[in-house]
Amino acid sequence: MLKQLRPALVMLALLTLLTGIIYPLVVTGIAQLIFPAQANGSLQGDAGHPVGSALLAQANDDPRYFWPRPSATGYSTLPSGAGNLAPTNATLAEQVTQRASDFRAANNMQDEMAVPVEMLFTSASGLDPHISPDAARLQAGRVAAARGLAEAQVLGLVETYSEGPQLGVLGEPRVNVLLLNLALDRLQ
Repeated sequence: MLKQLRPALVMLALLTLLTGIIYPLVVTGIAQLIFPAQANGSLQGDAGHPVGSALLAQANDDPRYFWPRPSATGYSTLPSGAGNLAPTNATLAEQVTQRASDFRAANNMQDEMAVPVEMLFTSASGLDPHISPDAARLQAGRVAAARGLAEAQVLGLVETYSEGPQLGVLGEPRVNVLLLNLALDRLQ
């Protein structure tokens, strides 16, 4: 029995060392060298006081700020995920109707004006930090009025913080809500 136990314990120790210590240290080291900001959470803020991560959406209903898309998990990272409601689900229909009504009211939109889809539906993770430039432009008037700024000035920030598709072809144009809101704070 000891003849079988010894090789098993040696393999356990070696694999624990390899997969539990060496591999994570190598991957962490490579990440720190190649992508240091992302490896450290892409934290954003001023003077060493992080206010959030550029990779995660945050709850915000303050009229002075741009709002992110809704989250099925209340913007919590632990139970992140989609709501998984079917297109025919009555609860989803109610949520979308309420979100559209709230968005239109907050941004002084007419009832016939379309609300951008990302402001009505949650993302797959519930934590997507981006909205479309159109969704940001629709919020610019509310944000400008709440901050006492010219709408053109706020729209200029939206354009400055708009990003094209990744690598020029992947995805849609987008605006990172946290970065845009931090730029607003620096503006005043």
